[in-house]
Amino acid sequence: MGTIFNIIILGVIVWFLYQRFVPAKGIKNIKAVELKTALNNKGSKQFIDVRTPNEFRGNHIKVFKNIPLNELGKRAQELSKDKEVVVICQSGMRSSNACKALKKLGFNEITNVKGGMSSWRE
Repeated sequence: MGTIFNIIILGVIVWFLYQRFVPAKGIKNIKAVELKTALNNKGSKQFIDVRTPNEFRGNHIKVFKNIPLNELGKRAQELSKDKEVVVICQSGMRSSNACKALKKLGFNEITNVKGGMSSWRE
């Protein structure tokens, strides 16, 4: 009985970690160095920073628009579903969550910047 319970608990933990850290299908991940190339295609992409307004004011990349993660659901209509959305935050965790939310809202081309602003060097 105890062994079965332990297997179930282990399964739940593995499922939770998988859901938390594996990107959803259709979401591309790039590193900050790859972002520099993406910034050259400004016309075909839209860039959003999902950090808080204070974090954004402190340091941001000029082409990025600030749409805090907690406002993304109600402000998603500001984005075009016809263009790729590139998402950044401070470390890559909030942007990963934002990418999953955008996917659920019907966006198809979504890119997460792994490492976020912490790994960005101009």
